[in-house]
Amino acid sequence: MEEREFFNETTEMRTHTITCPKCGQAAEYKVTWVVRRKRAQLPRNADERDRARFAKAQSYMVRRDDKLACANMRCRKPFEITSLQSLAFLTE
Repeated sequence: MEEREFFNETTEMRTHTITCPKCGQAAEYKVTWVVRRKRAQLPRNADERDRARFAKAQSYMVRRDDKLACANMRCRKPFEITSLQSLAFLTE
């Protein structure tokens, strides 16, 4: 059984305050995340190994965007997102 079968996957946009490394101006940016929430119960065709993996599984988010363009009209240069984690676990 694959890990995908343990989670419901959605895409969300979240706003973060990020500073442009080129011009130094902070602004609000919308960052795309893939959110994987653990299902309420295990699929029917699971064996003992799958049950153990499902018990340890946690809901988490993976950042989809790697680069953003600066919001400053004078700068507008693309930069990589280094101040944000690429993986975050959810507590629900």
